[in-house]
Amino acid sequence: MHQVLTGREEKNSVAIASNESFSGFDQIMPKALATATVDRLLHHAHVGVTG
Repeated sequence: MHQVLTGREEKNSVAIASNESFSGFDQIMPKALATATVDRLLHHAHVGVTG
């Protein structure tokens, strides 16, 4: 996921849907990678929460 986001950064849009909150990403990947991934996701992001 991190490599995909890095490759698309500042070039294209990315839409992500997940049942996991951002704070839970470190449950599915190493904490340092989760932090970097969330940082890339939120840079210039428009976050919408539904439910």
